[in-house]
Amino acid sequence: MNILVCEDDAITLKALKYSLKADGYEVFAAADGKEGADLLREYIHEIDMMITDQHMPYFSGLELVHLLRNELKMNVPIIMLTRVSLEETRKLALSLGVNEYMTKPFFPKQLLLKMKSMLNNKQ
Repeated sequence: MNILVCEDDAITLKALKYSLKADGYEVFAAADGKEGADLLREYIHEIDMMITDQHMPYFSGLELVHLLRNELKMNVPIIMLTRVSLEETRKLALSLGVNEYMTKPFFPKQLLLKMKSMLNNKQ
């Protein structure tokens, strides 16, 4: 399974890559929204799930969700992992097609359990 991780915090991105690879996933990593958009376009048929931060340079997580759902017409699970705990932002993210909205700090094991459940439901 191929997971696209879009996260502008280098430490969080490194931790997510390590955790996901240790659990057997292949990881495409993007350090900002533009890189995430480029990877979505390039690997459109290979990405099985996207995990994205909300606030990133160039494109926000919500803009990536819009690109994935509306322009690229991809139907893969999306987890938004963000420090933004505003109810309005959570509702907007879910209405745009985010499947799970998690706030930071987060527990990696909880993230992995949610991922596995979402990927199993997709199959």
